[in-house]
Amino acid sequence: MKKAEAIRLLGGTVTSAAKEIGITYQAVDKWPDELTRAIEDRVVAALARRSMRPELLGLPAKPRKRGKAAVVGAS
Repeated sequence: MKKAEAIRLLGGTVTSAAKEIGITYQAVDKWPDELTRAIEDRVVAALARRSMRPELLGLPAKPRKRGKAAVVGAS
């Protein structure tokens, strides 16, 4: 995977990519143009975390938002 592609997938900026992975922007800036397998794995893991339901990751489920109709009908 190319560095530019990884950054694009993780938000489009070096800062957003760093935040998604949990590293500094300086670390992302030092990535080689062709990513190593270890860095590529971290990119893929960040993308997977973004799209998975929290309970599958062992995190508490996000509370469901109630629509206006549900609130009005609850009285």
